[in-house]
Amino acid sequence: MQRLPIYLDYQATTPLDPRVRETLAKFDRYSGFGNPHSADHIYGWKAADAVREARAQVAQFIHADDDEIIFTSGATESCNIALRGAAKTANDRNEIVTLNTEHPAVLETARSLQEDGFILHAIPVERNGIVNLERLAEVVTEQTLIVSVMQANNEIGVLQPITEIAAIAHRQGALMHSDATQAAGRLSIDVTETEVDLLTLSSHKIYGPKGIGCLYVRDSILDRLAPITTGGGQELGLRPGTLPAALVAGLGRACEIAIDETVSDSRRIQELTLMLWAGLLEVCPAIRLHGDPEQRIPGNLNVAFPNISGQEIVARMQDEIAIATGSACSSEGTDPSHVITALKFAPEEALGAIRISLGRFTTEEEIRYAIQAFRTKLGHETIIDNPITKEVLHV
Repeated sequence: MQRLPIYLDYQATTPLDPRVRETLAKFDRYSGFGNPHSADHIYGWKAADAVREARAQVAQFIHADDDEIIFTSGATESCNIALRGAAKTANDRNEIVTLNTEHPAVLETARSLQEDGFILHAIPVERNGIVNLERLAEVVTEQTLIVSVMQANNEIGVLQPITEIAAIAHRQGALMHSDATQAAGRLSIDVTETEVDLLTLSSHKIYGPKGIGCLYVRDSILDRLAPITTGGGQELGLRPGTLPAALVAGLGRACEIAIDETVSDSRRIQELTLMLWAGLLEVCPAIRLHGDPEQRIPGNLNVAFPNISGQEIVARMQDEIAIATGSACSSEGTDPSHVITALKFAPEEALGAIRISLGRFTTEEEIRYAIQAFRTKLGHETIIDNPITKEVLHV
């Protein structure tokens, strides 16, 4: 059997944790397969119990109350409910504020709301990928409906000052939404500390099953959010439809594990990340790191080698290690990353970016293997001989 490449694309998706798989396996004919909204028999009761337990696990994970967790199909739907749901109750507020490095789930949703008359402010970030708070404060006004800023960027991994951003939003009476999809499981998430009103999570980024996520909705702002789809009255009326009890339970178990292991996971992953970065510097001292070197999640390296495109690197490495040119949501395109160009790199420079991301199951042996693979496939002579543009060397 052919050996699979080393997996270093944890920001695209994470492997299902075996302990979560055990939880999913319990949902057979006799245990929880029923409709959790069926209140007339034991099959529905068992499924409802599983959902209730998972809701409590997710709430504990982010320091929320159980009834503030709304289950969705994933992060994209959660972001849509946050922005579109707020827009439906906007009254006189007609401005949406976000960053130009946000995930398409936020940027494209906000852009589509412009067709309904909303004004979008996509604020440029600094060269290190972090927003200037003074610049943000100048844009957020009494007309601002919602400020949406992700906690950790999905491509370059930089961390935004969410607590300070929430304070700016609240001073003007605006809602604060944060997509914490990439931060969850790598950092502790505390909605009481950051004071966000809405927060997005995705199961498959924290070693849970795909197809399930959630939106935290602070109970005090529930009347400022409306459903964007119609149907039954599930999930406080905000997200109608039958809940997939098994997937919900899987998300709950993933959160329960993360409560116990986020700190130790992050410490170990950060050590491996520094080990990989040191190895890449030995392979190519001219390698460029994108995003702030300190304010970033453990496990992310978004880099560019001089004189070679990201797609070429991925192609050369695909039999050895699985990495990506950027977000899994946009990696099929040939356009430069909007995140890297937002850092004020020219399009041809942005095309050199690759994202390497580590996770819970990454081992030291795999990192040593990856370093050697880069050395073999992208040695100094190979890079210099590749006829792209020498401007890539400029930082």
